[in-house]
Amino acid sequence: MQLTNSDGRSVQISQQAAPILRQEALQAQSAQIQSVSGATFTSEGYTTSLQSAIDKAGL
Repeated sequence: MQLTNSDGRSVQISQQAAPILRQEALQAQSAQIQSVSGATFTSEGYTTSLQSAIDKAGL
């Protein structure tokens, strides 16, 4: 996953949310995970990207 590097606040949010989202996805074994509070756009982008990767892998 590539996180944003264009806005200081966005970078901070993404860096905090990414490990939480990764852990949630690993536990769920799917892209059907909860958004991280305060990181709605990051969460949506993460789940969309994850679902796309799952689809491409044919899982």
